[in-house]
Order: sequence, then structure tokens, then C-alpha cells
Amino acid sequence: MSPALRMSRDSSHAPWRPDSIPDQSGRRAVVTGANSGIGYVTARELARRGAHVVLACRSRERGQAAVERLRTEVPGARVELRLLDLADLRSVRAFAEDWGHGRLDLLVNNAGIAMVPLSRTADGFESQFGVNHLGPFALTGLLLPRLLAAPVPRVVTVSSEGQRFARFDMTNLDAERGYRAAFAYVQSKRANLYFATELQRRADIAGLGLRSMAVAPGLTRSNVLTGGANSARGRAYRSLTRLLVRSAFRPTPEGAKTSLYAATVTDLPGGSYVVPDGPFQLRGEPVLRSRESALQDATTARRLWILSERLTGVRYP
Repeated sequence: MSPALRMSRDSSHAPWRPDSIPDQSGRRAVVTGANSGIGYVTARELARRGAHVVLACRSRERGQAAVERLRTEVPGARVELRLLDLADLRSVRAFAEDWGHGRLDLLVNNAGIAMVPLSRTADGFESQFGVNHLGPFALTGLLLPRLLAAPVPRVVTVSSEGQRFARFDMTNLDAERGYRAAFAYVQSKRANLYFATELQRRADIAGLGLRSMAVAPGLTRSNVLTGGANSARGRAYRSLTRLLVRSAFRPTPEGAKTSLYAATVTDLPGGSYVVPDGPFQLRGEPVLRSRESALQDATTARRLWILSERLTGVRYP
């Protein structure tokens, strides 16, 4: 039994820490939404272990500040900023077309938004469905040739423990019939899980060495609830949310553990779903979870894949 699988069945195993990450020298990684929160910690720890990390950020100002902070915290880090707005498929295509680095070893689909008022992306999609699912779907497909040029390519897609509560409705993914922010959010996070598992199925059928992972970070202090698109909400909402996050959520480095685990554990099998091992997947050490209905629902995953190709215009080779 591999160490990864053994750990998934033994919660008494010594806690996994970023110090456990093997040397990442020679590995090239993209982390979306890396200017803050879980994305920033993920990028920083990959760079600390020697990876060349591209911080894919929507804001040049916030992204540059993150790069400067990271270089201060990790002297000699090989990092760079590239602009990427997952709410605009033109930006996604431009990012892929301007890549210019040859192969890509690791893509971490981390960026996302949560619980926002109804709004539409540049392409007319409901924003949570567009940013959390369609954007990463298109980005991964457009970068796939770069990924397949790497010896052991890996894609990590950040879902959420909240996906367990989604009533996934294929006929209302784009808020065609009314909008509820929480419903749309958990539905988009379920879509992340469907995407990650279907990507692995298709890679296996094609005989490719690509490994696709999904993760849930647990309750974590990040700006997914308090920043970004949520700035459109009132001051009272932001203040109350920040208070809740500070009091009930764990520190950001703890939430980044599942992403780093999925990105770096050498013998982790493709199709893994990495979650915290505590009650309700809200906190704890990274473990693998296989008893998740969405992981077995290949029919819905295939239907979502076909729909996503049609909506984005991105067809996987």
C-alpha cells in the first residue's frame, strides 16, 4: 500500500506538513488566484521547495504586491506574475496563448468566488458558475498540450466541503430559473468535483499520464467570502463575515494543506479527492476520500463536460 493510501486510512498518522513536500526543483507550476489566501500559501510553499511558480491573478496591482511579498518571504524564489481573469474567456485564451514557457508540470485551479449577488461574467454566465467552473475548465483545456509535454503532469482543482450539500440541477446551472447565492456556490463546487474526476477518466481512457486531483480545504480564513466580488456587498456584510472568519475558521496555511498535498505527494493516484480528516471535512489533516456520491456519478460528469465544451468553445483534444 502506498504511503498516500495508507495515510488516507489511518487518521493517527503523524500530521502532514508543508515541510514534507519533496524537492520541486525543475517543476513549473501555475496557481490561479495566488495573490492572497490559500492560493498565495500554495504558491509560496511550492516556490520554497524550488518550483518555478506563475501567480495567475486578475489584478496587476494585487498580484505584483503578492510577488514582492513572496520574494521577501522566500529569498531567491522563482516566481512571476501573469494576468488572468476567469470571468472573461478572452483573458483565459490570452493567458494560454501567451504562455511561452514550454511544458507545464502543475496547474492548481484555486481561484474562485463565493456567495456573491447575482451578476454575469463577460461572456454572460452566472458569475459563480462562470468563475468557479467554466473558467478553470477552459483554462485546463487550453493548457492541456503544455501539460502533456511534462513527464508527470498534474491538475489540482479546489472544490469545497460545501459541495456535499449541492442539489445539482443541470437545467439551472446558469441561474436560468431564479438565483440563490449559496445554492449557486455549492453547485459550482460540485461542478469542480465532476470536472476533476471526468478529466481523470478521459486521461485514463486515452492512456495519458496526466493525474487530476480535487481537494476541499475545509473552513479556512481566506478572502473568498470577504474580498473580490464580495466588495459589492455592504460594509455591514463584510464586517460580519470577517468577524465570523476570524472566530470560526482556521488559519490559511492549514487550509492550503490539501492543495499542497494533492500537488506534491509523489505516489498519489489520479482521481484522488483530498479533504481534511476531521468532522464534516471542516478541519484536520489531509486524507483521501472515496465515499463521495459525485465521484461515482460518471453520467452527470459526462453531461456537464459536454455542456462545458459547448458553453466555453474549448474542446479537449
